[in-house]
Amino acid sequence: MSMLQSIDAAEGDTIRISGDGRDISGVLQPSGEFSHPDVLVVKMDSGYDVGVRITPSMNVNIIAKGEVKTIPSRVPSKGKGLPRVAILGTGGTISSYADQRTGAVHPALSAEDLLNTVPEIADICDVNAEAVFSIFSENMSVDNWQQLAEVTADYLNSGIDGVIILHGTDTMSYTAAALSFMLGDIPKPVIITGAQRSSDRPSSDAYINLYSAAQFILSSDAAEVLVLMHDSPSDTSVAVHRATKVRKMHTSRRDAFQSINISPIAKLGSEGDIAYLESYNQKSNVRVSPRLGMEKDVAFIQYYPGMSPTIFENIIAKNKGVVISGTGLGHVNSELIKPMRKAIESGTVIVMTSQCLSGSVNLNVYSTGRDLLSAGVISGEDMLPETAYVKLMWALGQTDDVVEVRKIMASNLRGELSDRRLMQ
Repeated sequence: MSMLQSIDAAEGDTIRISGDGRDISGVLQPSGEFSHPDVLVVKMDSGYDVGVRITPSMNVNIIAKGEVKTIPSRVPSKGKGLPRVAILGTGGTISSYADQRTGAVHPALSAEDLLNTVPEIADICDVNAEAVFSIFSENMSVDNWQQLAEVTADYLNSGIDGVIILHGTDTMSYTAAALSFMLGDIPKPVIITGAQRSSDRPSSDAYINLYSAAQFILSSDAAEVLVLMHDSPSDTSVAVHRATKVRKMHTSRRDAFQSINISPIAKLGSEGDIAYLESYNQKSNVRVSPRLGMEKDVAFIQYYPGMSPTIFENIIAKNKGVVISGTGLGHVNSELIKPMRKAIESGTVIVMTSQCLSGSVNLNVYSTGRDLLSAGVISGEDMLPETAYVKLMWALGQTDDVVEVRKIMASNLRGELSDRRLMQ
């Protein structure tokens, strides 16, 4: 922008924009790929960015030139006998770092970038950092799950002490469940963590979540796929959740993740102290033999009143498996039972879960449920709908035998089915 050139303003300078009823001060941010040429983005003291469209009647002045700051490159402390931890980046808010000059957040696209997100980790463990890919979590695919599982298995089989996976929060529970089923028994912990707020914000949870994940690997004897996120709005503790039992329950709170129907596996305090709340698989010397097969022709449907039988029938007829999120104990309109029976007789596997989340499906209480059982619908019991969806994809990826698939869905493989349930 010519106005910036005329005052010799550069990214990282503190500027004041005034005129047209506005008076805004902040640090000038870099222009994005799709930024409008007349819009300046500044980071205010609150940590939030604001875009201001500059008009001819507005003034832009430099308050202070930006100070050039650099972060010393941190390299893993190889050969010092520290525990070995792999950090795998996949994208998301946590897989980013703040530019020390402008405060702008950039994706971590290299191993060094990943390490610089929380450089202090290199003081407590030898870090093998790898950016596996960098995508928004809503763009995560089955292929990404399989690639991530392969890389994770290789690290675990190399004798590493644990793996941390940095992941966007929106679909974290899907990836966690997928890795849990694909990896099977593992010798060391695999911890998936993320951030609800980016590292340029004072309230960011990125640092504590990532550093706590490393602390848990060093201090715990747990060996499962786990999700670690903030446990409260403050920075006092984090919760460690079982991969198949966790869900994001709030769009933006730092303590958005909750275990459903069970307690978290553990809670980790600000001093690194661990309080265990549930039983868990312990560390061992088992070698990981990942089973990566996943059937992509599986549908996930939420039932709603007035759902068209024709639309419903078209969906279930085109897929090898269907997971339905039904009402209450696991119900749908009785008009839908006939097409479900027809699809099941043709080889489609249908699993019923509940929109209620807490509690369990029970198809034996009401006539609708009993009719669903008679049609061949599988009860998902207290599986989370998204966990049941991922598990059915995985089960159909292991065998074409429908009887065997039904056995897999009814078996508690990774703690996805609870013997007891908490009141929530």
